[in-house]
Amino acid sequence: MTFKDLALEAPILKALEKQGYTNPTPIQEQAIPILLNGQDLLGVAQTGTGKTAAFGIPILNHLSKDASAGKGKRKIKALSGYPYPRTCHTNRRKFHCLQ
Repeated sequence: MTFKDLALEAPILKALEKQGYTNPTPIQEQAIPILLNGQDLLGVAQTGTGKTAAFGIPILNHLSKDASAGKGKRKIKALSGYPYPRTCHTNRRKFHCLQ
């Protein structure tokens, strides 16, 4: 399976490709379709397996769709919480790479 098979928005696919990502990890392959359908998910996997992207890619995909859908009052669309400042900083950089 590739990220293209997950029916992501073109800007997200382009950003993933630019970062050198073509194939999702197992946690990403399982989580992304569920989250794209708007369902809740609790994902557990070892460090370094791609959990941040598993949750971040669907968030960015939804934001990308909303941005192209039209105008209107801006609302909070996503909230991401982290237990430690270092984790927050690391994941912020990861999200930025996919925009």
